[in-house]
Amino acid sequence: MSNPITWWEIGVKDAGKAKEFYGKLFDWKIEEMGAMKGYHTVDTGGEGINGGIFQPPENIPNYVAIYVEVDNLQTYLDKAQSLGAKPIVPPTKLPGDSGSFAMFLDPDNNAIGLFSK
Repeated sequence: MSNPITWWEIGVKDAGKAKEFYGKLFDWKIEEMGAMKGYHTVDTGGEGINGGIFQPPENIPNYVAIYVEVDNLQTYLDKAQSLGAKPIVPPTKLPGDSGSFAMFLDPDNNAIGLFSK
């Protein structure tokens, strides 16, 4: 597996404001996801990688993250931790059969997501 980047995400203080800003700036189609209230999927128009915009809980600061596809979330979380990262979201199943994700902070505190189908 080549571990491609398959998704990106922007965590913001005001999802409505961000939706309007990015939609107008880049002509992206942004819609609230029914299964995950408050989460907005971003369709970049057929080129590049699609992503998401949402408002995380107050205790989580704004962030921009990429999601890398892996075959085993826990294996990669453990490997990242052994290299100095800090796990912040354990393997978590997404609604439906869309896969699972996890997140960690790299040694410089950048949020990085992992995704598995």
